Order: sequence, then structure tokens, then C-alpha cells
Amino acid sequence: MTAPALGLLFDLDGTMANSDPAHFAAFNALLAPHGRSIDQAEFHAHIVGGANAQIMRRLFPELDEAAHRELADRKEALFRASGDRIEPIAGLHALLAPMAAAGVPVGVVTNAPRRNAEHMLGALGLAHLLDTVVIGEEVGRGKPDPLPYRTGLERLGLPANRVIAFEDSRAGIRSATGAGLFTVGMTTNLPAEALREAGAGLTAPDFEDPALLALIDTRLAA
Repeated sequence: MTAPALGLLFDLDGTMANSDPAHFAAFNALLAPHGRSIDQAEFHAHIVGGANAQIMRRLFPELDEAAHRELADRKEALFRASGDRIEPIAGLHALLAPMAAAGVPVGVVTNAPRRNAEHMLGALGLAHLLDTVVIGEEVGRGKPDPLPYRTGLERLGLPANRVIAFEDSRAGIRSATGAGLFTVGMTTNLPAEALREAGAGLTAPDFEDPALLALIDTRLAA
């Protein structure tokens, strides 16, 4: 059986949907009883794209690992209960549906806990279009380590030079490029310059971007 010419691996939060405002609110709700808060600058510099274990160590260095796990679970429950409607980034469904129909394997690689990932993918109506969902904490090391994307490549059964990654954070871009993937930086939350500095080979505001679509068409025709 001939392997597909192309595979696609997507980050979830901030890439497939702009869920970061709901996460920002959930972190501040978690911190409020401790008399603390974070601003947008700290959120984007130190939290977006990070793994929960790393984030909780930063926010609560005085607490132990068990407390960090409990706080992370509480924060994610706050996120899921926020009631904020999760909207896909423009052009996402229009891109994924024909890719799936054409046999292009598609996966998600995320630092989100599985319950969050399933919650979001269900809300977005995308679960049936995906071949795999890689959860950073389940493979042993989350982004920015390359392991989650290497796992995604193994599950798609494709080499890195035949897969495009889509990311919106510095940590995610480092993870994807560290695994050898050409990475498109989505300017959902960070400017194009910051994404390029992190290693993105192309930047785009959404999945209707002509340069992004041309890249996919070129790779499919290769």
C-alpha cells in the first residue's frame, strides 16, 4: 500500500480554536483565592503552549507535585465549565473535510489533558476527521520536547519531511521543528515575527490564508 504524500499535525488550543481567553480566565480564577493573578504578558510568555506540570511548578513553587496535580485538575475543570463557546479558526473545517476524504492522515498533538482535548474536539465537531490525538503528558514529555511530535509521526506512519505542523506558541513550534517538521505558525495570539523567531517556516492568520493553502497544495502534488 502506497503511503500518503502528506500528513498534517495540529496543535489544539490557539491553533484549531482560539480557546486561550477561556484558559486565561480559568488560570486567574484558580489564582484568585491565593490573592494572585496573571496578566496577558505573563500568560503568553510563560503559560501558553506549556505543560500543566511545568506551569504549576512556576505558579506554585512552594507546593509539592501532588498539590500541583490537584491544582491542574481544578484549573482544567474551571476551563471546561466556563461555558465559553469554542469556535474554530476560520477555514479549519473547509480544510480538514477534503483532506480526510482524500486520505490525508490528520492528527492533533497537544499538551492539553485528554478530557480537555476530547471536550474541545467534540465542541468543534472534528473528532471524526482525526486519525490520532497525541497527549503530551501521556507520552512522558510534553512540548517543547520533540517527543509528542515524534509520536505523532509514528502514529501517522510518515517521515517528518512529509508532514506539516501547525502551532501558535513558541513551545509548540520548538517541539515540532525539533522533530524535523516544517511548521506553520498561526498568529492567533503571537505576532508573526515572534513565531518566525521560534522557528516557524511560514505564518498565517487562519486556514483560509492563500500562502498556507498553496503550501499544502504543493506538498500534495510532490
